[in-house]
Amino acid sequence: MSPVENLLPKSADAPAPHADRKDLPWTAIAWFSLLLIVAYFPILKHLVWQWSTDEDVGHGFFVPLVAGYIAWQRRDQLIALEWKPAWWGVALLAWGAFQAYIGLLGAELFLQRTAFLISLVGLLLVLGGKALVRELAFPLLLLPFMIPIPTVVYNQITFPLQLFASRVAENLLGLINIPVLREGNVLELASQKLSVAEACSGIRSLLSLSFLALVYAYFFDRKVWMRWALFIGVLPIAILANAGRVTITGILSEYNTELAKGFFHELEGFVIFLIALVMLVVLHLLINWIYRKFAKEAPVV
Repeated sequence: MSPVENLLPKSADAPAPHADRKDLPWTAIAWFSLLLIVAYFPILKHLVWQWSTDEDVGHGFFVPLVAGYIAWQRRDQLIALEWKPAWWGVALLAWGAFQAYIGLLGAELFLQRTAFLISLVGLLLVLGGKALVRELAFPLLLLPFMIPIPTVVYNQITFPLQLFASRVAENLLGLINIPVLREGNVLELASQKLSVAEACSGIRSLLSLSFLALVYAYFFDRKVWMRWALFIGVLPIAILANAGRVTITGILSEYNTELAKGFFHELEGFVIFLIALVMLVVLHLLINWIYRKFAKEAPVV
């Protein structure tokens, strides 16, 4: 028997629901996880660097921590699983390695980073089979949130959001009798010109809120469909909250132009994000209220 076979979990004839934690293949898990990290270290190192320098993906630090915590919470279910290695996971590992190589040749960061996730799923299949991947499906689905959107897609999303926020701000400022002239994503006020830049497009709050919506629903609601309901509901919340931020910036700049810059502008963004979180909680309560109401009124067959 080869050393690799000794490291891999042995399939049992019958499931062991009351297996001791020591029965898990900790040595194999640690060994192959280390190999995976070492193989992708240059890619992961650059990814962490981008988290620390790009505010749009600053939430990336929390994604693997939250996903790991959720996986740890499920340790009893993982222990109870019958670990049956699925050898076609080797094909996924090979696919991930090939994709990472192509990404490195073409300097395509998104290909490189998603290759790591593909290899991670392949490793889980080799270790424990489909049952292991199925049990860890939700934390695995959270991991793509740590990977920045490709630049081409990012630009296609941000510009329409910039224009929408500018149009909403123009209309709202007009309603409260603040004169404003809009040219694209630039608002010209009596005091100054406000440019709705990419950072103010709302994409940052949209990505962070989408991740938080799934995590919030996981911890505070047992209904699986609620995760996707809140995930979809995040889109209008993030867009409207950001449009409100641009409008408030325009109002404050009429009183003091310094309030639209620097620390005050960042503080305003933080407050608006907290308001968006409150809106998310309110949406959750509203959906649950509607759900309970229709559940009571539904006829019993």
